[in-house]
Amino acid sequence: MDDKTLEASRKDYTSSGLTEEELAADPFTQFRQWIKQAQEAGLYEPNAMVLTTVSGDGVPSSRMVLLKGFGPDGFVFFTNYASRKGTDLEADGRCALLFPWHPLERQVRIEGTASRLDESASDSYFASRPRGAQLGAWASPQSSVVSGREVLDEEYDEVSRRFPGDVPRPPHWGGYRVVAATVEFWQGRPGRMHDRLRFRRTPEGWTVERLAP
Repeated sequence: MDDKTLEASRKDYTSSGLTEEELAADPFTQFRQWIKQAQEAGLYEPNAMVLTTVSGDGVPSSRMVLLKGFGPDGFVFFTNYASRKGTDLEADGRCALLFPWHPLERQVRIEGTASRLDESASDSYFASRPRGAQLGAWASPQSSVVSGREVLDEEYDEVSRRFPGDVPRPPHWGGYRVVAATVEFWQGRPGRMHDRLRFRRTPEGWTVERLAP
């Protein structure tokens, strides 16, 4: 695809809109409705979300992770605490989440603060993972530079031999919960006049604001 093709590449969003009257009373009910519709539409990994963090010296970084739970207490995912995202969150818990549901012409944007789950919750989720994923959590020094693929394969094989039975959760691996300060529901509309309705947390509860597209 050349530059001219990129310049001309666009799609007019016409599938639906989003009004204040249609919006649920709280962001978690609205999110539950939308992610259910994404699942029913057959979207590939509808729980995949872009997580953006900022390092201690202010450098941003984004990557895809999988949502593993949500509710009024926050949005949950799991990772290696020593990874880039883990070290970022330990330095500054402020972060952003983005669900890019392109086939539905929708996005959900979340801004908030992440903190670690308690160890029992991380233990419980880790025990439910497939064995291969459990071994990978031990074998991969996530985000670190390695000399080649063979290093990872050798470490995976070594870990597999070390744990022939149950695999315990590594002490450097676990969950985070993002407590939302804002949750924006974005619905595409014709002429780039998209609907953007944002829940913002206040001392009195959630307030809804319409943002210009």
